Amino acid sequence: MARKTKAPEERRLEIVETSERLFLEVGYTKCSVDMIIKEIGVAKGTFYYYFKSKEEILGAIVDRNLDQIVAQAGELANEPTLTAMEKMAMLLGNTHIGDENTREIAEMMHLPENREMHELTNIQTVLRLSPVIAKIVEQGIREKVFVVKYPLETVQFLLTGAQFLLDGGLFEFSPQETQVRREVTQRTIEISFGAPTGSFDFMNPDLKGKENNE
Repeated sequence: MARKTKAPEERRLEIVETSERLFLEVGYTKCSVDMIIKEIGVAKGTFYYYFKSKEEILGAIVDRNLDQIVAQAGELANEPTLTAMEKMAMLLGNTHIGDENTREIAEMMHLPENREMHELTNIQTVLRLSPVIAKIVEQGIREKVFVVKYPLETVQFLLTGAQFLLDGGLFEFSPQETQVRREVTQRTIEISFGAPTGSFDFMNPDLKGKENNE
């Protein structure tokens, strides 16, 4: 039976989606190109026509999942009816950018066998999301709620530190230790942005509720 011919973009998407599923199921390191092409039912040459290596397809998967997150954050940053602080609350508070699929992928990234995929995602998140957050900071500067000399560089520093320090299970902190570091992260953001103490309490709503009950 002749193999079904697909349009280039359709075939490329099929390779990306299949690879992503296999990476999450068996782990990036354990998943081979042979496993991918066997699952799809194409020749090895077809795979290498679209991707030079497994590392390259990993980059494509990361970009694909970040596209949605960055797009949603960008829409928020460009919303003319919201203040900078309202945007920060929506971006960093209890509401999460992305959908169930992106959250599931984020959770799978924390597995040891997906370390390479996780590291690349963290790097690309900083590079692609920091300009969007910096745009909100610049709005806050115009609104005189933030005082930041280097918005983009400051956001990159904070985002990198928060992602690394608060990365689930990386340092094996206890829940109490993690909470303390979340509080420190909040305070560091407030100081770095020149914002009043407590203005980013939306980052730790559980703590605020606990204080009100004491």
